Amino acid sequence: MIWTIITIIVLGTILIFVSCPPSALVGWVLDKFALHPKLDSKDITITFNGTHLDEEEKIRFNEYFNEAHFLERNHIFPGNEKFFLNPETDVIPFVINVRNRIKETNFFIYSHDDNIDVVKQWKKKVASYSLSSEYLHNFTISTNINEKA
Repeated sequence: MIWTIITIIVLGTILIFVSCPPSALVGWVLDKFALHPKLDSKDITITFNGTHLDEEEKIRFNEYFNEAHFLERNHIFPGNEKFFLNPETDVIPFVINVRNRIKETNFFIYSHDDNIDVVKQWKKKVASYSLSSEYLHNFTISTNINEKA
């Protein structure tokens, strides 16, 4: 009798969590699969034209990137990934390299007149999307860029 009641309570609790999960769990799952994730400045390195940004500029650029508004996803057809990774443009991209424990992701950020294009590359996959951020449009680098070879 007691085991029946305990089993019903456990199964009822599992059924409640499956049908209506807590918002913290839903937020965690959505953040894991987000196209435009919030980056932590201690896990990233940012380069511009082959040179690394210093710590203050890296933190400032990361804040602007995290606060940028997602506009739309650009669809990439199979076989056209190289056109997004190496576009024919004169714009020099900012490159954000994110290293987590198990995966490495690169973000190539191209600033245009009306929006900011971001190309996300992880493993052999490529995704592209557009952002809107006045701060990223006006971001300038100071003259003391640390070169690391």
